[in-house]
Amino acid sequence: MKTINSFDELVEHLVERRQRKRVAVVCPNDVSTLTAVTRAVDEGFIEALLVGCHEGVAKLVESYGEHAKLVDAATPEEAALKAVELVRDGQADVLMKGFLNTDTLLHAVLNKENGILPKGQVLTHITCAQVPGHRRLIYFTDAAVIPYPNKVQREAQLRYVLDTCRRMGIETPQVALINCSEKVNERTFPFTVEYKELIAKANEGAFGACVIDGPLDLKTSLSPAALHKKGIESPLDGQADALIFPDIQAGNVFYKTITLFCEATTAGILRGPIVPVVLPSRGDNGTSKYYSLAFASV
Repeated sequence: MKTINSFDELVEHLVERRQRKRVAVVCPNDVSTLTAVTRAVDEGFIEALLVGCHEGVAKLVESYGEHAKLVDAATPEEAALKAVELVRDGQADVLMKGFLNTDTLLHAVLNKENGILPKGQVLTHITCAQVPGHRRLIYFTDAAVIPYPNKVQREAQLRYVLDTCRRMGIETPQVALINCSEKVNERTFPFTVEYKELIAKANEGAFGACVIDGPLDLKTSLSPAALHKKGIESPLDGQADALIFPDIQAGNVFYKTITLFCEATTAGILRGPIVPVVLPSRGDNGTSKYYSLAFASV
């Protein structure tokens, strides 16, 4: 598979594949969600299962024909439960949040008896970003879910990121483990010791074909010039495909910075459940939600 380097290339890949993923959309009653879903249906890479729609939406989707179905639900809570049930029954390949509280959807996703997060799996968020001036997509975790990853959670984040990169056509993903400097500091930054443990496991082949290094700062991870100027040797050579942030604060600040000051386009999904979950933030527009659907569909 050819490496996908932009969101346009991602959509082209999905259109050429001619395979519609079944997306259970919970309460698609806002303009941006409907815009994203309509566009993805029109492009031919999803079928929409619209769960808990108001009457106006129900009339609108009649024009979708066979590629959209309505599922009645009286409340957001019922809609979330029904959408998760569709996933559990094998009738949906992707779950998407519409106009409801995130807690309501996650309560259904994480339900110990009827949810879709297998026991022992870690729930984490992965963002794919297209930053103007950068020649390829950047993947990073976690800007939304895990406050301070422990060793088990960080290894899960790494495995999910590697799998995601491979699904986007990167055969040997290069991953940078981020810190504010390039030195291991057990006292001040104890997670940097875990970084070295992950690198050792990677070198032993525990994660398949990949290149992992760290701690590295953001610039030395993504800029060969910055790396060489500081005289640092790294197998990534300043060309990381993906970034593992030390905590949610660093990841979230990076996300907000590139979208505000760089006008980056982003797509985000939750990994860990049995299907990808598109969980947009309140500030995401229809374009971001559309590309998140594409990201989940691949």
